[in-house]
Amino acid sequence: MFPAKVIGHVVCTVKEESLKGIKLLILQPLTWDGKLEKDYIIAADSVSAGYNEFVFYVQAREAAVVFPTVPPVDASVVGIIDEINLKG
Repeated sequence: MFPAKVIGHVVCTVKEESLKGIKLLILQPLTWDGKLEKDYIIAADSVSAGYNEFVFYVQAREAAVVFPTVPPVDASVVGIIDEINLKG
């Protein structure tokens, strides 16, 4: 699982049938020390995350099996981060 910040969403008028009803989010990944990376990814939303929220996502096969229809996705948001505590 990887941390990221939701910075937007994607609107598609035509998409694969198994993606219908699934929100697509634009994520900016974070390093574990809290810095934003320069890359962006598109991820399917399984938890109803919103703009500016911090989330964690999975990639590869794990991203598709989160949904009952197993859509053709390679990244999925699977949780919303409320708080991070690190010792030291």
